[in-house]
Amino acid sequence: MEKAKNVDEYIASQKAALQSNPDCGTNRYNLAVALMGKKEYDAAEKEFLKAVDSCPTLAEAYVQLGGIALQRGDMDSCLAYNQQSVKVRAGFAEGHGNVGFIQLQKGNIDEAITALQKAITYNSNFLQAYTTLANAYLMKGLIDESIKANLKAIKLEPMFSVAHNNLAIAYLEKEEYKKAIEHCDKALELGFEVASQIMEEIKKHRA
Repeated sequence: MEKAKNVDEYIASQKAALQSNPDCGTNRYNLAVALMGKKEYDAAEKEFLKAVDSCPTLAEAYVQLGGIALQRGDMDSCLAYNQQSVKVRAGFAEGHGNVGFIQLQKGNIDEAITALQKAITYNSNFLQAYTTLANAYLMKGLIDESIKANLKAIKLEPMFSVAHNNLAIAYLEKEEYKKAIEHCDKALELGFEVASQIMEEIKKHRA
């Protein structure tokens, strides 16, 4: 099949494929992703719903539906869709990561930690999950665990400014000021806007 020259041509090709095979969940999903690219979220949502109707184990479609819900500010629906994604595919790291992120936003720290631990179990290179897990640990007062998760994140991506900022905060908590300064400076160097209260605290411990 000839490759589509642009997104409109790609959408047309997916619609044509669905004419002959309307129950193909993969075509529905591909069409919906293309519609997302054009910011046609209502149309995309309808296609994602049809995709999971045709193919109930299409975990990626539930995650996309969750993304649309989150964009609308509907955290409960976002959480439900992502929970459904891991229900239909237990080892789906992205779904677990999203569940953890939303649970943390809702203030459910223990549930967030459980989901994020699953996310990194299924994908040991899941950078964002390590960082979100580190935040959850920090909020629970598990400073050493937070440091360990952030260090894993910067091992995966040394230039990840968020993890350096989080390490600065965690090391301040542990009164390991030299390390706190080092990671604060790295976060700043990478363009991260470190909170003013953290900057003030760090300033007190500079030589």
